[in-house]
Amino acid sequence: MTLIWVALAAAICVPLAAAAMSPLLAWRNAIYILAGFAGIIALGFMLVQPLLIGGYLPGLSGRIGRRVHHWIGGALVVAVVIHVAGLWITSPPDMIDALLFSSPTPFSPFGVIAMWAIFAVALLAALRRRLRPRTWRIAHMLFAIVIVVGSVVHAVLIEGAMEMVSKAALCALVLAAAIKVMAGLRVRRKRATLRGEGIARQ
Repeated sequence: MTLIWVALAAAICVPLAAAAMSPLLAWRNAIYILAGFAGIIALGFMLVQPLLIGGYLPGLSGRIGRRVHHWIGGALVVAVVIHVAGLWITSPPDMIDALLFSSPTPFSPFGVIAMWAIFAVALLAALRRRLRPRTWRIAHMLFAIVIVVGSVVHAVLIEGAMEMVSKAALCALVLAAAIKVMAGLRVRRKRATLRGEGIARQ
């Protein structure tokens, strides 16, 4: 149990620590640095989220895990807002180009798409009681795929303060966790459906 928490902490904290030691920070102002680290923290949240839903974190399974998942989702939105707002303050023209998908940097479109998907999930979560369970589940799953893929590609393509090896490891873990949990949830639903059909036949 303890090893899981240690591994999770290492997966998130090592990239943060490595980025904090980057020589590139010497030429950046405080707002830009805050925006950058908010992005790294957001990526870390994306590793935690599927693990919570999958019940892989000791002590945070079931209802407690879902509740923490909601809290982390809110924190993810805040981190993204700080990330975008900080970059907007330091370089408005670059952010306008990114939001209009006219930026020359290859990583910008992926980040913008992931950002809007995160905001869409937050809106869906707020309206969840008005949605059918199946509609919520499918929409949440599709947006989650967009968020994970977009965020990972965005991070990988950026050549910034993050150290390459620790960044690659974190991105790989985010992808692996998402794939593992989504596949597991699909298997569970199939088993539940087959079990229900079996009971109905009896």
